Amino acid sequence: MANYLITGAAGFIGSALAQKFINEGDTVVTIDNLSTGHRSNVPSGVVFIEGDCSDADVINCLPKVRFDAVFHIAGQSSGEISFDDPIYDIRTNAESTLLLLKFALKNGCSRFIYAGTMSVYGIKGEYPVDESESCSPQSFYGVGKLSSEHYMRIFQQYGMKSTSLRLFNVYGPGQNLDNLRQGMISIFLAQMLRNGHIHVKGSPERYRDFIHVTDVVNAFYRCLACKKSEGKNINIATGIKTTVGEIIDKLITFGGEEVTVEYAGETSGDIHGIYADVSNMESILGIDNPILIGEGLLGMVNWAKSQKTSEY
Repeated sequence: MANYLITGAAGFIGSALAQKFINEGDTVVTIDNLSTGHRSNVPSGVVFIEGDCSDADVINCLPKVRFDAVFHIAGQSSGEISFDDPIYDIRTNAESTLLLLKFALKNGCSRFIYAGTMSVYGIKGEYPVDESESCSPQSFYGVGKLSSEHYMRIFQQYGMKSTSLRLFNVYGPGQNLDNLRQGMISIFLAQMLRNGHIHVKGSPERYRDFIHVTDVVNAFYRCLACKKSEGKNINIATGIKTTVGEIIDKLITFGGEEVTVEYAGETSGDIHGIYADVSNMESILGIDNPILIGEGLLGMVNWAKSQKTSEY
């Protein structure tokens, strides 16, 4: 049995990862400020501390045990929202990482695994982007996440074995359908089910690389025991380019209802398109058969339609 600190376990990815470790019989502690997550998402058996990871007083409330690894998943995770309050964004992403790295070092924990993002890359050409690409983020969110990677790099000289998993567009059951400014697929899905109308900001020709939450959790889990991942940034994606228009078409098909679609406006810091070179994910983590978008979207639509809430 091992002890893990997983920040953000009231949220989408953090709760799924925490549940996996609880199922393995491990002990999990989480910090979450419930800004986008829900207390009910925290798996049974997880020690829950409500607060900000950027608050040193909250960090000091952690149990006085040695952790085998820290998974830092909590943080503001929307490029659009980062323009509302850049100071909050840098605190919740970069400052929280620095505090947790200092905590881990003091705690005797040398393994630190981070939820990075493809937003660090910025604008790229129409080719699969690998981890050696230069980074020029277009949002405050991307800047904060890139700063965190630099903090991790510096802490490696003190013995910290860190990895940043650069997540591309994550989707799947459990994603927050109430937050209409975070998560491209979840936004479109919520609009479709609630209003029968999808408002898309930007062109249908924009494209992304969509990765299912099951594969993301698997990547974090495999990374833990993989020494070859230490000190690296690794793209977590499918390596497949999917346009916004294709996503909309599949959602309407799987939803089985008449839906109107409007393309109007734009999103601050948005880019036309990006998809990943996943060679390192395959060779280092051994993940070479990710869930494809058709299968993943069908499962997510069925999950959302089955939710017994007043919204649907």
